[in-house]
Amino acid sequence: MNLKTIHTDHSKTTILIRLMVGAVFLSEGIQKFLFADKLGAGRFEKIGLPSPEFLGGLVGSFEIICGLLILVGLLTRLASVPLIIIMFAAIATTKSELLAEKGFWEMMHGSRTDWAMLLGSVFLLIKGGGRWSADKTLTNKWSIKQS
Repeated sequence: MNLKTIHTDHSKTTILIRLMVGAVFLSEGIQKFLFADKLGAGRFEKIGLPSPEFLGGLVGSFEIICGLLILVGLLTRLASVPLIIIMFAAIATTKSELLAEKGFWEMMHGSRTDWAMLLGSVFLLIKGGGRWSADKTLTNKWSIKQS
């Protein structure tokens, strides 16, 4: 791992985006296991994805692990990548149907959380964990060590 991967700025407000993105993904990941028939494998089967049992567990695990990493701000940029992929897949598989059936505005209404999570994750990919993150602590320690 190089310093560029964990480098972040001094922004104090990034923690707000980290808390939102991390908490939502952590919660959704846990729910994929607690309510597998409705939110995990059962949902994946309903929308026609292959291997729903495997995918439900895989997506739920990524949401939990990456959500936790983002909450503490550890490897923030790396943790945001799988979440961006998950959100693109969620929008493509669940919201395109809504667009076809109910129209653009219903789709936009139904996907507002998806877009917020996608854009929040993209923000974290670009900016990193911010001032109050494990990434910042590691960057500072690495910088001192290099001096």
